[in-house]
Amino acid sequence: MAVVDVSEQLKSLSSTMESIEAVLDLDRLRSEIAELEEQAASPTLWDDVEHAQKVTSKLSVLQGQLRKAEEIRGRIDDLEVLFELAESEDDADARAEAEAELTSVRKTVDELEVRTLLSGEYDPREAMVNIRAEAGGIDAADFAEQLMRMYLRWAESRGYPTEVFDISYAEEAGIKSATFAVKAPYAYGTLSVEQGTHRMVRISPFDNQGRRQTSFAGVEVLPVVEQTDHIDIPENELRIDVFRSSGPGGQSVNTTDSAVRMTHIPTGIVVSCQNEKSQIQNRAAAMRVMQARLLAHRRAEEQAKMDALKGDGGNSWGNQMRSYVLQPYQMVKDLRTEHEVGNPQAVLDGDLDGFLEAGIRWRKQQETQAG
Repeated sequence: MAVVDVSEQLKSLSSTMESIEAVLDLDRLRSEIAELEEQAASPTLWDDVEHAQKVTSKLSVLQGQLRKAEEIRGRIDDLEVLFELAESEDDADARAEAEAELTSVRKTVDELEVRTLLSGEYDPREAMVNIRAEAGGIDAADFAEQLMRMYLRWAESRGYPTEVFDISYAEEAGIKSATFAVKAPYAYGTLSVEQGTHRMVRISPFDNQGRRQTSFAGVEVLPVVEQTDHIDIPENELRIDVFRSSGPGGQSVNTTDSAVRMTHIPTGIVVSCQNEKSQIQNRAAAMRVMQARLLAHRRAEEQAKMDALKGDGGNSWGNQMRSYVLQPYQMVKDLRTEHEVGNPQAVLDGDLDGFLEAGIRWRKQQETQAG
């Protein structure tokens, strides 16, 4: 790698990092961290457990952001010294080490840059994910279950806690639908680019003639509701039915009417929860899901009004957003961003970061063009 080329790359990397630091506003970050540290040190903090968890969680996230930004800036500064030493000593091993570090730093800067693109009102929230089987019969139900596993594995690989609220199992295999939360800051902003229809093409394991089958599953991603959202639901607008849980489970499954189905009468939105042991717990969980769906409903209505004012009658997202092809060749391709990989199994095992980054950049580009 030529010295001039390295110099230009380091200059470009440093410039990108300056832009990221400006967006993150490091002085504001330090000030916010100091305020949260003061709150966290209060002896009465844990009198309100929910508030305490939010304070400590936000503090941890902001400290992590600041630490990462400072660490990357230090690595960029060190790179110049590494290359200078390698050149002055004409050391091939040292040069290879410096080039490997340059590649690693560039990847880290790209990842941090993607985070700075999550600037929407609800992007910092936790995510509520709903997956449902669509056209394709048993294969669609099986595909829906694979998608649920994919997102849960992705969350697990990043150390993000998850909570499954409801799984409706299909009769032969797979699931009809599932709802779960990913409890991490910016989970909504990150996963919201996954919303849409996913398509799988493969030789069906459920077809005794071994024919190729195309199946579809829908993914919906909602921001988790917070107290500031003011989603008040009058009791007379809700119908609550109880029923017995179904599907694989422990001793409480199929023995008591603990599962809850909640219907919001004005909108017709229905949610159910059966994964908790008691009816009270399932009712509370169903209410959290219902609030998230009503918040999304309200946002959709507001967006429709804005689109009508702008004369934009359509949704720029489209419907079908990704294809998973297992036969006759191996490929996963995002139809919006054109990002593709040739290892579907790795993607279905939770290796989603490339698709998420491409989706976030694509969305920002769409917003910039529309703005």
